[in-house]
Amino acid sequence: MRALGIDPGTATMGWGIVEFNNGHLRLIDVGALTTPAGMPHPERLLQLYNGLRAIIERLRPDTAAVEELFFGKNVNTALTVGQARGVALLALAQAGIPVHEYKPLAVKQAVAGYGGADKRQMQEMVRLTLGLATIPRPDDAADALAIAICHAYTAPTLQRFGLS
Repeated sequence: MRALGIDPGTATMGWGIVEFNNGHLRLIDVGALTTPAGMPHPERLLQLYNGLRAIIERLRPDTAAVEELFFGKNVNTALTVGQARGVALLALAQAGIPVHEYKPLAVKQAVAGYGGADKRQMQEMVRLTLGLATIPRPDDAADALAIAICHAYTAPTLQRFGLS
């Protein structure tokens, strides 16, 4: 199974693809789509959409995972992240890729074994889990890999119980 994890954002959208076969995870590719700060918002969303479509076409994931939207104190940030998330969901749906959504707590538990893990702990667990020499950068890319790893670990159980 080839799983694409997406960490949505308007300025930076992290993405990472892992392959999960016979209980083993392998990094396929990782990166981030970025948009210039001065670009009009609709154009930023279009650039993210086009970039994600190109990644999907090039790397052909079987499934995708996106973190559920977390509402913090900044409503404007939540709205723009929600719009970027919508762009990602649209690109995935148009490509016919099944999408699974995970709460931040579930991602932390699956990757670090502890729902209270901080960002640094999560990044280190991503590095160790995938056998990487360094933590993927930017942070959004490492976050996307954590989401992909969470799904790779969770998907077999979902399939076994007919929930995917």
